[in-house]
Amino acid sequence: MTNKIKRVFGIDLGTTNSSIAYVDDYGKAVIIPNSDNQRVTPSVVFFDGDVIVVGDVAKESSKLYPNDVVSFVKRSVGEPEFLYEYDSKIYRAEEISSFILKKVAQDAEQNLGEKVTDVVITCPAYFGINEREATRRAGEIAGFNVRQVINEPTAAAIAYCAEDPLTKRSVLVYDLGGGTFDVTMISIDSEAIEVICTGGDHNLGGKDWDDRVVAYLVEEFQRQTGTTEDILEDPDTCQDLLISAEKAKKILTQRERTPISITHGGQRVKVELQREKFEEITRDLVERTIAFTREMLNEAARKGHDSFDDFILVGGSSRMPQIAARIQEEFGVTPKVYDPDGVVAKGAAIYGWKLALNDGLVQKIAENHDVGEQSNEEVLELSPEMIVKEAANELARETGYTLPAVESSLIKVRDVASKSFGVVVRDHGEEEMVYNLILRNTPVPTEAAKTFYTAVANQETVLIRIMENETGEETVPLSYGMEIGTAVLHLPTGLPADLPIDITFKLNKEGRLSITAVESSQARKVAVVVETNAVINGEELEQAKARSQSLVIH
Repeated sequence: MTNKIKRVFGIDLGTTNSSIAYVDDYGKAVIIPNSDNQRVTPSVVFFDGDVIVVGDVAKESSKLYPNDVVSFVKRSVGEPEFLYEYDSKIYRAEEISSFILKKVAQDAEQNLGEKVTDVVITCPAYFGINEREATRRAGEIAGFNVRQVINEPTAAAIAYCAEDPLTKRSVLVYDLGGGTFDVTMISIDSEAIEVICTGGDHNLGGKDWDDRVVAYLVEEFQRQTGTTEDILEDPDTCQDLLISAEKAKKILTQRERTPISITHGGQRVKVELQREKFEEITRDLVERTIAFTREMLNEAARKGHDSFDDFILVGGSSRMPQIAARIQEEFGVTPKVYDPDGVVAKGAAIYGWKLALNDGLVQKIAENHDVGEQSNEEVLELSPEMIVKEAANELARETGYTLPAVESSLIKVRDVASKSFGVVVRDHGEEEMVYNLILRNTPVPTEAAKTFYTAVANQETVLIRIMENETGEETVPLSYGMEIGTAVLHLPTGLPADLPIDITFKLNKEGRLSITAVESSQARKVAVVVETNAVINGEELEQAKARSQSLVIH
């Protein structure tokens, strides 16, 4: 039915589990089961000689070969210091992530009998420049055309909106995954899905609950055996406890208690973990999510959004009973658990479907009208309504989709900046500080400009240090920021001090940053797109892509 529309798949690249979805011929988002007929695939990679294994088998192999298994790699995406060595080969987080992407795509291809080429990949809302670019590179290494990297809560809202696209409402998305936490306020109506503000922590997730259980089990083993040995120093014991802790956490979502067996050094200890104890040792973790939620709600109120209609829970870890109970206590609402394992991939697939239909609409418009060098968004926004309507009718006839379905692809999706972005300047006391031109939670795309001044006469160059930070303030101490790029503006000779330098920041809807700097005397200019050196690039990137072409993931 839809042969003329190129399929764009949605992939939820998760910390603990990943999934892939597509939009079927009836316009419905569907999760594609993996080769084990499961909706999710563990994001675990096992290096088994020349073979790379991803999924349940890799997770089980961690018991016997803990040093050959990589888990929770998403927490290290965009970190240049993360290097995993196996068989004298060095792997970056991006390449290991590409194995997971390739696995879910391979399974989808076998299920559908169709090649996966174009994808939308999701990431936590608060991912910065490094992490977003690393996520895109992972997709490129896997051999995909990455149409876009979109925020996980935005994807969840897109899927949620698809269930009832006509009702205007504000939705709070609380996304507690295996390794990351997001909380986001989103406004939804028939014309736009607009993110108001977001917050979270990429080092807070279900794994932290597991770690608390492991620590408790170690204490119980020491208490019952009278030893002071740190049994976690044994890799096999450590891995076994991690698996037992995760299993216990899941059982406690349904039951009040669960037995756990600990074996180490020829000794065996049995511990009964009660839900009450589990909630006691993890209470502060829940409180961290509540604090982030309060902070986000306060910021939303400052932007004129002081209430919400729906509170939805996504992410597998949101199933824990203590989460809904604490939210009910704190905010006086009963949250809805909304397809926690599948909603993000489905939303990404719907967004990919929107991109594909937009391609088709623009193609139809271009067949009869001159659209020049405009982007798809510009064509659809600037073309007269009648022309867009004609194109939608024609595309609906060709594809078999209903006209309302095609027109639904015109809904606008507006996100916000996940971080603040600025430059290093000196205050009157000659102390270095960061001046933010773009503030966190500003709607994107956005552009901001500011005039700065040279420090001394006869200055030959201006070094522009581009900084990223998590504050919402215009000026912050230098220590709050992380340098993500630099630019050098060369100046004419013989200039006085206090020469104006106009700096402009542009942040696109994907979170990519470009800057320009112009000096006033001779209009000399420097322009850069921030290409972070923290992620895999250059020859290393090309080598990873080449390795991936002939790689079959098991």
